[in-house]
Amino acid sequence: MFSFLEKKSEIIDADAALPGRATSILPRTNHFLFNRPLTKKVPDGMHAAMFGMGCFWGVERMFWDFKGVHLTMVGYAGGHTPNATYEEVCSGNTGHNEVVRIVYDPKVISYEQLLQVFWEGHDPTQGMRQGNDRGTQYRSGIYAYGMDQLAAADTSKAVYAKRLQQSGFGVITTEIIEAPEFFFAEEYHQQYLAKNPNGYCGIGGTGVTCPIGVSA
Repeated sequence: MFSFLEKKSEIIDADAALPGRATSILPRTNHFLFNRPLTKKVPDGMHAAMFGMGCFWGVERMFWDFKGVHLTMVGYAGGHTPNATYEEVCSGNTGHNEVVRIVYDPKVISYEQLLQVFWEGHDPTQGMRQGNDRGTQYRSGIYAYGMDQLAAADTSKAVYAKRLQQSGFGVITTEIIEAPEFFFAEEYHQQYLAKNPNGYCGIGGTGVTCPIGVSA
């Protein structure tokens, strides 16, 4: 989001990463739109999902309007530094990605539908950047909770890769791994574009539609 920050093109090794801290960053206020406590706890009958698609301000806004989405929250994952700050993540010295974590009701919205939002909401072929935002914290990532999500993510990637190739795009660079630990971002980042409707959002898709479900 800030061009003066050093732009990393490779994820830093664990032994070179910043040490971080033991104290967690925990939001003190409820979700700005849903008025529910921001917590990593998943209520009975609901599931969690986590994605990296570039600047997490715009990514969170993509998901909070969908019926069946119970909570959205932004933070850092996929790196080495516990409880990193925004400035540390943006330096490229933590290995983290900017992510949105979603709690959703699978009876109302499916994981496959969330994957469709993911694929269509950004360009997954750009490597360590998204648009003008450059650095390892802007990489494309699906962080799966359980084998079912991993399988669905891999299947959707294969289907969407064909669609992208047919439309002249390159190879998908999205990392698909089991969900690492999620660390909350600072409170001012949570639902940022609801609090600041004219704020920056550098997210944009390819214009290529992604079929829903494994049979497409």
